Amino acid sequence: MKPGLPQIVSEDPNLFQCMGLALVAGGLTVLTLPPFSWLMAVPVAFSVLFIVLRNISTSRAFLVGWAFGLGQFGIGISWIAESFYVDAERFGALAIPAVAGLSAGIAIFPGMAAMLFAAIMQRRAFGGIAAGLLFATCWVVTEWLRGHILTGFPWNLAAYALVDYAALRQPAAWVGSYGLGFLTVFIGILPGVLTVAAPKRRAPVHVLFAVAVTGLWVGGALRSGQDVPPTDVALRIVQGNVPQVEKWVPGSRQRALEKYLGLSAQPGRFDVLLWPETAFPGFLDEDAAARARISAALPDGRILLTGAPDRVEGDGGTRYFNTVQAYDGTSEILTGYAKHHLVPFGEYVPLRGWLPIERLTEGLGDFTPGPGPRTLAIPGAPLVAVAICYEIIFPGHVVDDLFRPDWIFNATNDAWFGTSIGPEQHLASARMRAVEEGLPVVRAANTGISAIIDANGNVVARLDTGETGTIDAGLPGARTPTPYARFGDWTLLVLVFGCWVFGWLASLLGRDPDARHFGTEVS
Repeated sequence: MKPGLPQIVSEDPNLFQCMGLALVAGGLTVLTLPPFSWLMAVPVAFSVLFIVLRNISTSRAFLVGWAFGLGQFGIGISWIAESFYVDAERFGALAIPAVAGLSAGIAIFPGMAAMLFAAIMQRRAFGGIAAGLLFATCWVVTEWLRGHILTGFPWNLAAYALVDYAALRQPAAWVGSYGLGFLTVFIGILPGVLTVAAPKRRAPVHVLFAVAVTGLWVGGALRSGQDVPPTDVALRIVQGNVPQVEKWVPGSRQRALEKYLGLSAQPGRFDVLLWPETAFPGFLDEDAAARARISAALPDGRILLTGAPDRVEGDGGTRYFNTVQAYDGTSEILTGYAKHHLVPFGEYVPLRGWLPIERLTEGLGDFTPGPGPRTLAIPGAPLVAVAICYEIIFPGHVVDDLFRPDWIFNATNDAWFGTSIGPEQHLASARMRAVEEGLPVVRAANTGISAIIDANGNVVARLDTGETGTIDAGLPGARTPTPYARFGDWTLLVLVFGCWVFGWLASLLGRDPDARHFGTEVS
């Protein structure tokens, strides 16, 4: 401990106690997310991590942040184990090791945030509000990296703690989910800043907390209160609720088709019929009889968007694609989209030839990625972007920037995850894409959660996990392009740059009595 620097708690905290606290705090973040959305858990979880990091060395901050991430993801994505039990005989033994290994790997990113925070604090001893801004900046930088490195995995971003709060989620339209995550973490650790602040320095923190929360709430409420005129397009979403264990067994193709045709034929008007990812478990473009039955079920001028696998023969062999295809009464494909952001180990095996691992999904080979986001023109409906399953979780990578659509169709099959919290978390991502892009998102999910989401992220209608049925509703209208839709993560860069400028100015002033040095070694 250097002379003249204040000591907050123990000079020699036990590393394992710090990691234990961080592990519990990380696990608590799961309660901040849907289906729980306990907003008060945000300041508790992040303030604990902030306070613990103030009292350990740079060399050990990584381990504390990693423990936080292990709690965060070990519980938050534990539902992934469900997918291994679909074919338990082949993959069941891998369920726990796979979840543990994935959680430990992703936890590296919170570990990096903690280490970066401690390293900068060791060189420039920020305190009070400046330290809080620095912590939030380190967090969002590594969260952004998590969403991009090695194809990315931006699941359960910090901003999703606000998705069930109509006003508080609206700033994502301006700064995206990463930027809103920065604001969420910064405001969330202000109680921790208060805890370690000198009494005479607490008033500014109280004021900042009140101004930040009020500003977010009022600004968001003004945006969410604006009317968006609906379209006159009638949608019908079909949720067949076909269990994953039955989807690819012999004879399932005709049973699935019968089920979807029966639900689609219920009384009522629709312009666009929507079936989920791989609703037809076969190559529909090669099955003339199936296409003829589908066409016969489509009234004049009506369109079907359905998920189906596809294959293309070439000199290099057969390539397989996960697609959404559009059909009308002629039984011919009008247009289509091929999934471009594939799920590792689900749709392809990375480093195949090196890793002795099979795909979890049935099929003859790895899927090939499509060319990227695409806007489809279909008769009788506004321009539509398609995101298949996992693709909806990526902020800023769902729509074609050159040809803006009027709505997003998210075809998905969450049957892999049963009745776990996974489908609720997946829905949260879709709702945030709606806010960011200012576009309605329509989800068709095999076993749920199917939903219609308006451009403010409100769920207009839904079918829950395990339900069989249809949703008949109008297509909500689109908003004008949001700042995030126009500029993407440049808006995040503005926030991060502003944070560093603030921190640099605070360090130059050197008048904050709460400033601490993080160089003390922990034994």
